[in-house]
Order: sequence, then structure tokens, then C-alpha cells
Amino acid sequence: MLLLSISIVILQSLDTDMGITKSAHFTDSQNEMASLIKALGHPARIAILEYLLKVDTCICGDIVNELPLAQPTVSQHLKELKNAGLIKGEIEGNTICYCLDKEVLGRIKRYFENITILLEKKNNGCC
Repeated sequence: MLLLSISIVILQSLDTDMGITKSAHFTDSQNEMASLIKALGHPARIAILEYLLKVDTCICGDIVNELPLAQPTVSQHLKELKNAGLIKGEIEGNTICYCLDKEVLGRIKRYFENITILLEKKNNGCC
């Protein structure tokens, strides 16, 4: 039993270290961009961003009416977007009002603009 417990602790330690080590091999900006893009990796989150763009104001609950998803599911997607920094939320009474974070979205825009510029300069005939 003791040997089993020690083995579990060692395996948990290795798993934790591997997770930290993997992200440590990349720059802060690479890790940040990966996190932002990962948060955009679901169609419901894209729909939420598009809705916030369309209304161009802070929204306090209308989002659920705009998506074919249950309220808890929409709340989870909003949480993911907020945790990534793509949207901001302010508490007003017992509701949270959401809006886009233009600064963070600007960083994503600049990232892809830089890629596009580099691709246009290369023209090396690949694929």
C-alpha cells in the first residue's frame, strides 16, 4: 500500500512538472496568444463576440435570447471569454454586463497582421 501511494505521488509530480515545463518552453506572448485563440475555438463564443459587436454596447442578459443554448451553457462560454480577457464584465445589481475588450482584440489583430505581412514578403513558392 505504501509503495502504491509513493508511486501515485511520483506520477502526479511528473504530470504537474510536465505541464509547467511544456508552457515554459514558449514565450509569454506565445502562451498568451495560444490562450486567446483557444478561447475563440468554439462557435458559440464566436457568436457571442459577433453579437457584442453588433449591439456595440454592454449587454446584461440578452445574450441567452440570441443563442440556441441553455442559460448555464451561455454562462460557461461567457466565463471562458472573460477568463481569456476577450470580454469584460461588470456587476450591476445581480446581473453581469459584458462588453468586448478592444485592447485584447487589437493584440489578436496585430498578431495576424504581422503573419500576413511576413507571408507577403516571403513568396518562396512553397505549396
